Amino acid sequence: MSVFHYRMLDEVVHGRVRLAAMAYLAGAGRTDFAELQRELDVTDGNLSAQLRKLEDAELVKVEREIRGRRAWTVVELTPVGRAALDEHVERLAKMIEAARGARP
Repeated sequence: MSVFHYRMLDEVVHGRVRLAAMAYLAGAGRTDFAELQRELDVTDGNLSAQLRKLEDAELVKVEREIRGRRAWTVVELTPVGRAALDEHVERLAKMIEAARGARP
């Protein structure tokens, strides 16, 4: 399969908000929902939906608990998620490298 074939990219990881969330979590480790939302500058509904997709794919772990009267949500990248992110970044790098090499 060609390095440029779209199926080489993981559709779950490649979504803009999901990719940004995974990249942030790769560096931050665990973080709470509010911090992740601030860093990505997305609505809570959008972030919730994107985290659900990542959680369903077992790429992130989401823990919810009640602290006092408030819900508190903590998110972290799973080992499977870190491997998927690393593979995705490597495939993107290969595409970019090939594209640069293809220029006259």
